[in-house]
Amino acid sequence: MLEGIIRESIGTSSAKKLRRDGYLTANIYANGVENVQAAFKRGDFVKAVRAKDGLTLALKVGDTEFNVVIQEYQLHPVNGDVVHVDLRVAIPGQVTNYLIPVKTTGVAKGLKNKGVLMIQKKRIKVRGAIEDMPSNFTLDVTDLDRDDSILVRDMEAPANCKLMDRDDVAVVGVIKAK
Repeated sequence: MLEGIIRESIGTSSAKKLRRDGYLTANIYANGVENVQAAFKRGDFVKAVRAKDGLTLALKVGDTEFNVVIQEYQLHPVNGDVVHVDLRVAIPGQVTNYLIPVKTTGVAKGLKNKGVLMIQKKRIKVRGAIEDMPSNFTLDVTDLDRDDSILVRDMEAPANCKLMDRDDVAVVGVIKAK
């Protein structure tokens, strides 16, 4: 379980001081839960995110334990380090929007025909309860030829969930190489 500290002051100078010391600032929130401003060791946070097997991440801030989902993160513009992260508390039974990652399997036919595989949407917005959410969407791209794509309407929503993106949006496609 990832452990963090509660930030006493919420200001730019204290955030810069924490970042210099190797910490990552975070905001933990949800409907019906009081917002918590926290900080985590950057290396420990990255290791915990890479080691998680599902959509949620267990962490402890102060004396409180949370089961959270990464909602958004901000990267440093020069070196690409994670600077700040927004974490949404996953409350069982509460219906809300989650961003589910998209993964691809297989090699597209269009790659042999001078095509390039493009992933237009890396995450799909899904509305439902956390227990009904998949850890990711896995799309098979072996049948995609040049100028073919998989749209949101071609994907199947999990049980008790609804895809919130527009139906005509391309998720993955093969385009002609320049």
